[in-house]
Amino acid sequence: MMASSGSPAPWRCLGASRAPFVWLGPALLLLTDLLLLRPALPRVFSLLVPTAVPLLRVCLVGLSRWAVLRLGARGVLGATPGSVSESAGVQGWMTALKPLAAALGLALPGLAVFRELKSWGVARDSDSTKLLHWGSRLDAFALSYAAALPAVALWHKLRSLWKPGDLGGSGDKVHRLLGCLGSEIRRFPLVLVLLVLSCVGEMAIPFFTGRLTDWILQDGAAAFNRNIALMSILTIASAVLEFMGDGIYNSAMGHVQSQLQGEVFQAVLRQETEFFQQNQTGAITSRVTEDTSTLSESLSERLSLLLWYLVRGLCLLVLMLWGSLSLTMVTLLSLPLLFVLPKKLGKWHQLLAAQLQESLAQASQVAIEALSAMPTVRSFANEEGEAQKFRQRLQEMKTLNQKQALAYSVNSWTTSISGMLLKVGILYIGGKLVTSGAVSSGDLVTFVLYQMQFTTAVEVLLYTYPSVQKAVGSSEKIFEYLDRTPRCPPSGVLTSSSLKGLVQFQDVSFTYPNHPDDPVLQGLTFTLRPGEVTALVGPNGSGKSTVAALLQNLYQPTGGKLLLDGEPLPLYDHHYLHTQVAAVGQEPQLFGRSVQENIAYGLTQKPTMEEITAAAIESGAHSFISKLPEGYNAEVGEAGSQLSGGQRQAVALARALIRKPRVLILDDATSALDADSQSRVEHLLYESPERHSRSVLLITQRLSSVEKADHILFLKEGTIREAGTHQQLMENQGPYWAMVQAPGASGALE
Repeated sequence: MMASSGSPAPWRCLGASRAPFVWLGPALLLLTDLLLLRPALPRVFSLLVPTAVPLLRVCLVGLSRWAVLRLGARGVLGATPGSVSESAGVQGWMTALKPLAAALGLALPGLAVFRELKSWGVARDSDSTKLLHWGSRLDAFALSYAAALPAVALWHKLRSLWKPGDLGGSGDKVHRLLGCLGSEIRRFPLVLVLLVLSCVGEMAIPFFTGRLTDWILQDGAAAFNRNIALMSILTIASAVLEFMGDGIYNSAMGHVQSQLQGEVFQAVLRQETEFFQQNQTGAITSRVTEDTSTLSESLSERLSLLLWYLVRGLCLLVLMLWGSLSLTMVTLLSLPLLFVLPKKLGKWHQLLAAQLQESLAQASQVAIEALSAMPTVRSFANEEGEAQKFRQRLQEMKTLNQKQALAYSVNSWTTSISGMLLKVGILYIGGKLVTSGAVSSGDLVTFVLYQMQFTTAVEVLLYTYPSVQKAVGSSEKIFEYLDRTPRCPPSGVLTSSSLKGLVQFQDVSFTYPNHPDDPVLQGLTFTLRPGEVTALVGPNGSGKSTVAALLQNLYQPTGGKLLLDGEPLPLYDHHYLHTQVAAVGQEPQLFGRSVQENIAYGLTQKPTMEEITAAAIESGAHSFISKLPEGYNAEVGEAGSQLSGGQRQAVALARALIRKPRVLILDDATSALDADSQSRVEHLLYESPERHSRSVLLITQRLSSVEKADHILFLKEGTIREAGTHQQLMENQGPYWAMVQAPGASGALE
C-alpha cells in the first residue's frame, strides 16, 4: 500500500526537475531558425529556381520554413516530459509552437504580397522584394517574428475560449451556448457579412480625411465635393448595414433567451422530489430566472460588441498594413502590452460572477422565507432579526461588487495608459517618416486615424472579453441543471381504459436518500380495494404521509413493490397515472390564478363550466365560491392567500374530484373544514354512488371519519402494528385502542 500510494511522487519530482529544460527545445528551434534556416533557405531556392520572380521565391522559402519548423515543433512536443506537459500554462504555450511555425512561414510571404499589391502599376526597384529575404536583411527576420507573435497570441486567446475540452474550462461552455442558438445560428453568416460591409463603409471617413488637403490643392473644388459626396454615401450605407445586422442579431438573441429559460425551467420540473428538498427554492428560482437573464443579456450586448469590434479591428489591420508596413509593425509590437492583465482579470471576473450569483440566491432565499411566513415572523417579533440576516447577505454582495469594481478599474487604467503610449510612439515615428519623405502627410493622418480606431477596438475587445467570460461563468449552474439526470424513472407508457384502482403494497420499504440510515417504512403490506375506504392512523412521524407520497409516485420504494391493478406504478404514463391517482393534503398548494383555473389545474383537456361546478358542489366549495364578487373567475392570491384554510382544502378537493380518480388520497385534507363541509366529505366517502368506483386512502385525525372506514391500519415507526375495523381494533385493546382512549382523543386521533 505504501509503495502504491507513494509511487507517483518520484515521477512528480522528476517532472519538476526537468521543468527548467522544457524551454530548451523552443530555444534550440529559434537558434536553428536564426543560424541555419535564415541564411540557407534563400540560397537554396536561388540555386534551384534562379529565374523565378522574387515574390514566388519568397513564397517558396516561407512554405519551406513552415514545413521545417513544424517538424521541429512536433519533435519538441514529443520530447516534452508528460508530467510537465500536463501543466496548464506549459501545455498551452507548447501547443502554440505549431501555429507559431505556420505564422512564421506565412508572415514574410504575406507581407511581400501586400507590398506587391500596394505598388501595383507603380515604377519601383525590381529587386525590392529581396528586402524580405532573411539572408539580405536581419531586420526582416525580426519583422517576421513581430508579425507572427501577435497572431499566435490572438490565436491562443481565442483557442482558450472556443476549443471544446480546453484546460481553461470555458470551451465546452461556449459550444454549449452556441448549441442553444439552435436554428437561429443560420442567421449569423448574414450578420457577419453585414458587419464586414458596414466596417468597410465606416473606413471611408479616415480614408477621405487624410486626403482632403491633397485633393483641394491638386484637383480643385469639384474633386473635393465629389469625394465628400462619396464619403457621405459610404457612411450612410455603413450605418444602414449596421442597423440591419444589429436588428437580425438582437432578434435571434431574444428568441434564444426565451428558449433557454424555457429549457432550464423544463429541466428543473423533470427532477425528482428529493432535488427540491435538497435545494432551496430561492436558489433554484435564481438559476431559472436571474442567471438565464444575465447570461442572455450578456450574450446579447457583450457578444454583439465583441463580434463588431473584432471584425472592425481586422478590417482596420488590413488597411493599416496597406498604408504603412513599418507603422503597423510598431502598433502590433505594442499590442502585447494590452494583453498583460485580461486573462487574469477574466478568470477573476468569472469567479466573482459565480460567487455573486450564489450570494444573490442566498439573499433571495432569506427574503422569500421571511415574506412567505410573515405571520410567523410577526408572532415571534423577529422582524429585526430577519432584516439583520438580509443585511448580512447584502454586505456579502457589496464586498463582491467592490471586488468587481476594482477589477474593472485596473483593467480600464491599464488599457488607457497602454493606448496613450502607443499613440505617442506612432506620432513620433510617423513624423520621422514624413520628414524623410517615406510617407506623405495625408497618409500619416489616415494611418493615425486608423490606428486610433484600431486601438479603440482592441480596448473594447479587452473590456468586453471578461464580460463574455463572466457570462460563461454564470452559465455553469444553468448547464448543470440542463445536464442533470433525474433520479426518478422516466414516464412509462402503460394506460388502461378500464382501470379498477386496486392498490397493493407488497413488503414495501423506504428510506429518504439524504438519510440512508434512517428507514421510514419497513415491510409494509396491505391492499386498497375499489369501493372501500382504508384509514391510515398512527402517531406523528410514523410514515403516514410517506405512504401517500409513494402512492403518488413522488418517490420510489427502496424495497418491495407498489402495484396498481397488478402493474408497478412507474410503468404507467405520467399524465395518465396522475389523472387516475389524485391527492389532497393538509396544506394544499393553490396557484395565484382564478378559482376555475385552480380546479381545472393539470387537465390536458379543458373541462366545461358544468364539470367544474359539479366538482365544487361535491367538495363543498361551491357555497363560498358563488358568494365571491367574481365567482369562479375570482383570483385566489399567491398560494391561495385570499382564501381561508378550509376554503383552500375545499378547492383542492374539487381539483382532485374533477379528475374522477380511481384512487383518492386524503392526507388530513379535512382538518380545516367546518362541520357542514366535513359531513359533506363523509357523505362523499361513504354514501356517494361514486364511492364504488374508487379506492380511498384516508389519513385523518378525526375519529368520526375513521370509525366508518372499511379498514383501519395502525402505523407506528414505519410498520403496521395492527389492522381491522374500528370495532375489531377496539376489542383487541391494542395500540389503536390506546390512542382512542388517550386524553383529548374523543374527537381527534393524535
